[in-house]
Amino acid sequence: MTYHLAGDSTVAPAKPDELPMTGWGSYIEPVVEAPVRNLAYGGATTESFLADGTWARLLGGVAAGDVVVIQFGHNDQKLPELGARGGYTARLRGMVDDVRARGARPVLCTSVERRWFDGDRVTATHGDYPNAVRDLAHELDVPLIDLTAFTTWLYEDLGPEASVALLSHFAPGEHPLWPDGLADDTHFHERGARRIAAFVGRSLRAIERRDGDRPAKGSQLVS
Repeated sequence: MTYHLAGDSTVAPAKPDELPMTGWGSYIEPVVEAPVRNLAYGGATTESFLADGTWARLLGGVAAGDVVVIQFGHNDQKLPELGARGGYTARLRGMVDDVRARGARPVLCTSVERRWFDGDRVTATHGDYPNAVRDLAHELDVPLIDLTAFTTWLYEDLGPEASVALLSHFAPGEHPLWPDGLADDTHFHERGARRIAAFVGRSLRAIERRDGDRPAKGSQLVS
Protein backbone atom coordinates (compact mmCIF):
# COMPACT_ATOMS: atom_id res chain seq x y z
CA MET A 1 0.00 0.00 0.00
CA THR A 2 1.27 3.46 -0.97
CA TYR A 3 0.31 6.94 0.21
CA HIS A 4 0.02 9.56 -2.55
CA LEU A 5 0.09 13.27 -1.65
CA ALA A 6 -1.59 16.04 -3.65
CA GLY A 7 -1.17 19.63 -2.53
CA ASP A 8 0.75 22.89 -2.49
CA SER A 9 4.10 24.05 -1.12
CA THR A 10 3.13 23.38 2.50
CA VAL A 11 2.99 19.67 1.56
CA ALA A 12 5.66 19.56 -1.16
CA PRO A 13 9.15 18.04 -0.98
CA ALA A 14 11.95 20.46 -0.27
CA LYS A 15 13.91 22.10 -3.03
CA PRO A 16 17.58 21.40 -2.20
CA ASP A 17 18.56 25.07 -2.41
CA GLU A 18 15.70 26.07 -0.07
CA LEU A 19 16.34 23.63 2.78
CA PRO A 20 15.56 23.72 5.66
CA MET A 21 12.34 25.24 4.20
CA THR A 22 10.17 22.27 3.28
CA GLY A 23 6.65 20.82 3.27
CA TRP A 24 5.34 18.26 5.72
CA GLY A 25 4.95 15.55 3.08
CA SER A 26 8.68 14.81 3.19
CA TYR A 27 8.47 13.34 6.67
CA ILE A 28 5.38 11.14 7.03
CA GLU A 29 6.89 7.92 5.66
CA PRO A 30 8.53 6.82 8.95
CA VAL A 31 5.25 7.40 10.79
CA VAL A 32 2.94 5.54 8.41
CA GLU A 33 5.57 2.84 7.75
CA ALA A 34 4.69 2.61 4.06
CA PRO A 35 5.93 4.16 0.79
CA VAL A 36 4.95 7.79 0.19
CA ARG A 37 4.71 9.39 -3.25
CA ASN A 38 4.64 13.17 -2.92
CA LEU A 39 3.51 15.08 -6.03
CA ALA A 40 2.64 18.34 -4.24
CA TYR A 41 4.35 21.47 -5.54
CA GLY A 42 4.65 25.17 -4.77
CA GLY A 43 1.89 27.43 -6.05
CA ALA A 44 -0.49 24.56 -6.81
CA THR A 45 -4.25 25.03 -6.83
CA THR A 46 -6.91 22.41 -7.38
CA GLU A 47 -7.24 23.83 -10.89
CA SER A 48 -3.53 23.86 -11.82
CA PHE A 49 -3.00 20.39 -10.37
CA LEU A 50 -5.61 19.10 -12.81
CA ALA A 51 -4.75 21.30 -15.79
CA ASP A 52 -1.01 20.64 -15.88
CA GLY A 53 -1.37 16.86 -15.78
CA THR A 54 -0.02 16.33 -12.26
CA TRP A 55 -3.30 14.84 -11.07
CA ALA A 56 -3.37 12.44 -14.04
CA ARG A 57 0.22 11.44 -13.28
CA LEU A 58 -0.66 10.85 -9.63
CA LEU A 59 -3.67 8.72 -10.56
CA GLY A 60 -1.53 6.72 -12.97
CA GLY A 61 0.45 5.41 -10.01
CA VAL A 62 -2.52 4.68 -7.74
CA ALA A 63 -3.48 1.06 -7.11
CA ALA A 64 -6.50 -0.39 -5.35
CA GLY A 65 -6.08 -0.11 -1.58
CA ASP A 66 -3.77 2.93 -1.76
CA VAL A 67 -4.49 6.18 0.09
CA VAL A 68 -4.53 9.63 -1.57
CA VAL A 69 -4.15 12.58 0.80
CA ILE A 70 -5.38 15.91 -0.61
CA GLN A 71 -4.60 19.37 0.83
CA PHE A 72 -5.19 22.55 -1.16
CA GLY A 73 -6.53 26.01 -0.36
CA HIS A 74 -3.60 28.38 0.20
CA ASN A 75 -3.46 29.36 -3.45
CA ASP A 76 -7.07 28.58 -4.42
CA GLN A 77 -8.28 31.35 -2.12
CA LYS A 78 -6.40 33.90 -4.24
CA LEU A 79 -8.53 33.13 -7.33
CA PRO A 80 -12.22 34.14 -7.53
CA GLU A 81 -13.01 31.24 -9.87
CA LEU A 82 -11.87 28.84 -7.14
CA GLY A 83 -14.26 30.10 -4.47
CA ALA A 84 -14.65 28.01 -1.34
CA ARG A 85 -18.14 26.81 -2.29
CA GLY A 86 -17.53 26.91 -6.05
CA GLY A 87 -14.61 25.78 -8.16
CA TYR A 88 -12.53 24.72 -5.16
CA THR A 89 -14.97 22.19 -3.76
CA ALA A 90 -16.10 21.12 -7.24
CA ARG A 91 -12.55 20.10 -8.06
CA LEU A 92 -12.03 18.42 -4.69
CA ARG A 93 -15.24 16.47 -5.27
CA GLY A 94 -13.92 15.33 -8.65
CA MET A 95 -10.64 14.24 -7.09
CA VAL A 96 -12.46 12.16 -4.49
CA ASP A 97 -14.50 10.50 -7.24
CA ASP A 98 -11.35 9.76 -9.27
CA VAL A 99 -9.61 8.15 -6.30
CA ARG A 100 -12.60 5.98 -5.41
CA ALA A 101 -12.98 4.89 -9.04
CA ARG A 102 -9.55 3.29 -8.73
CA GLY A 103 -10.45 1.39 -5.60
CA ALA A 104 -8.26 3.68 -3.48
CA ARG A 105 -9.15 5.74 -0.42
CA PRO A 106 -9.21 9.56 -0.41
CA VAL A 107 -8.41 11.61 2.69
CA LEU A 108 -9.15 15.35 2.73
CA CYS A 109 -7.14 17.90 4.73
CA THR A 110 -7.99 21.45 5.63
CA SER A 111 -5.18 23.93 4.95
CA VAL A 112 -2.41 24.44 7.48
CA GLU A 113 -2.90 27.83 9.09
CA ARG A 114 -0.54 30.76 8.67
CA ARG A 115 1.31 31.87 11.79
CA TRP A 116 -0.33 35.27 12.14
CA PHE A 117 -0.74 36.29 15.76
CA ASP A 118 -2.98 38.95 17.25
CA GLY A 119 -1.77 39.00 20.83
CA ASP A 120 -1.73 35.38 22.01
CA ARG A 121 -4.28 34.19 19.46
CA VAL A 122 -3.74 33.12 15.85
CA THR A 123 -5.77 35.04 13.28
CA ALA A 124 -7.74 32.79 10.91
CA THR A 125 -6.60 33.52 7.34
CA HIS A 126 -8.49 30.99 5.21
CA GLY A 127 -12.02 32.34 5.40
CA ASP A 128 -14.65 29.74 4.53
CA TYR A 129 -12.23 27.30 2.88
CA PRO A 130 -11.68 25.06 5.93
CA ASN A 131 -15.43 24.85 6.59
CA ALA A 132 -16.03 24.03 2.93
CA VAL A 133 -13.64 21.08 3.18
CA ARG A 134 -15.18 19.94 6.48
CA ASP A 135 -18.65 20.05 4.93
CA LEU A 136 -17.50 18.23 1.79
CA ALA A 137 -15.82 15.49 3.82
CA HIS A 138 -19.04 15.01 5.79
CA GLU A 139 -21.18 15.00 2.65
CA LEU A 140 -19.00 12.49 0.81
CA ASP A 141 -18.16 10.40 3.90
CA VAL A 142 -14.44 11.00 3.39
CA PRO A 143 -11.98 10.96 6.31
CA LEU A 144 -10.81 14.44 7.30
CA ILE A 145 -7.53 15.58 8.85
CA ASP A 146 -8.17 19.06 10.22
CA LEU A 147 -4.80 20.73 9.81
CA THR A 148 -6.29 24.21 10.22
CA ALA A 149 -7.41 23.34 13.73
CA PHE A 150 -4.22 21.45 14.58
CA THR A 151 -1.77 24.12 13.41
CA THR A 152 -3.79 26.90 15.04
CA TRP A 153 -3.64 24.98 18.32
CA LEU A 154 0.06 24.18 17.88
CA TYR A 155 1.08 27.81 17.30
CA GLU A 156 -1.05 29.10 20.15
CA ASP A 157 0.18 26.38 22.50
CA LEU A 158 3.80 27.33 21.82
CA GLY A 159 3.04 31.04 21.80
CA PRO A 160 4.13 33.91 19.53
CA GLU A 161 7.85 33.58 20.30
CA ALA A 162 8.47 29.82 20.46
CA SER A 163 6.31 29.07 17.42
CA VAL A 164 8.69 31.07 15.19
CA ALA A 165 11.01 28.06 15.18
CA LEU A 166 8.44 26.02 13.21
CA LEU A 167 8.43 28.41 10.25
CA SER A 168 11.05 29.67 7.81
CA HIS A 169 12.62 32.57 9.66
CA PHE A 170 16.25 33.23 8.77
CA ALA A 171 18.50 36.02 10.00
CA PRO A 172 20.51 38.08 7.48
CA GLY A 173 23.40 36.00 6.22
CA GLU A 174 21.98 32.75 7.61
CA HIS A 175 20.70 31.35 4.31
CA PRO A 176 22.36 31.90 0.91
CA LEU A 177 19.04 32.14 -0.92
CA TRP A 178 17.83 34.97 1.34
CA PRO A 179 20.97 36.97 2.20
CA ASP A 180 18.90 39.80 3.68
CA GLY A 181 16.99 37.39 5.90
CA LEU A 182 13.47 35.97 5.70
CA ALA A 183 10.37 36.02 7.91
CA ASP A 184 7.96 33.57 6.29
CA ASP A 185 4.94 32.63 8.41
CA THR A 186 3.45 30.23 5.85
CA HIS A 187 6.23 27.83 4.89
CA PHE A 188 7.71 25.41 7.37
CA HIS A 189 11.22 25.01 8.63
CA GLU A 190 12.15 21.34 8.75
CA ARG A 191 11.39 21.42 12.49
CA GLY A 192 7.80 22.45 11.83
CA ALA A 193 7.35 20.12 8.87
CA ARG A 194 8.28 17.17 11.06
CA ARG A 195 5.72 18.18 13.69
CA ILE A 196 2.93 18.45 11.13
CA ALA A 197 3.98 15.18 9.48
CA ALA A 198 3.85 13.37 12.80
CA PHE A 199 0.27 14.53 13.31
CA VAL A 200 -0.77 13.62 9.75
CA GLY A 201 0.88 10.21 9.98
CA ARG A 202 -0.72 9.38 13.31
CA SER A 203 -4.09 10.62 12.02
CA LEU A 204 -3.79 8.31 9.01
CA ARG A 205 -3.00 5.38 11.27
CA ALA A 206 -6.08 6.21 13.35
CA ILE A 207 -8.30 6.52 10.25
CA GLU A 208 -7.12 3.06 9.19
CA ARG A 209 -7.72 1.67 12.70
CA ARG A 210 -4.10 0.61 12.91
CA ASP A 211 -2.49 -0.28 16.24
CA GLY A 212 -5.84 -1.44 17.66
CA ASP A 213 -4.69 -5.06 17.52
CA ARG A 214 -2.06 -4.45 20.16
CA PRO A 215 -2.79 -5.56 23.74
CA ALA A 216 -4.23 -2.97 26.09
CA LYS A 217 -1.73 -2.07 28.81
CA GLY A 218 -4.01 -0.57 31.44
CA SER A 219 -4.66 -3.88 33.18
CA GLN A 220 -0.91 -4.30 33.78
CA LEU A 221 -0.57 -1.04 35.66
CA VAL A 222 -0.74 -0.80 39.42
CA SER A 223 -3.66 1.40 40.43
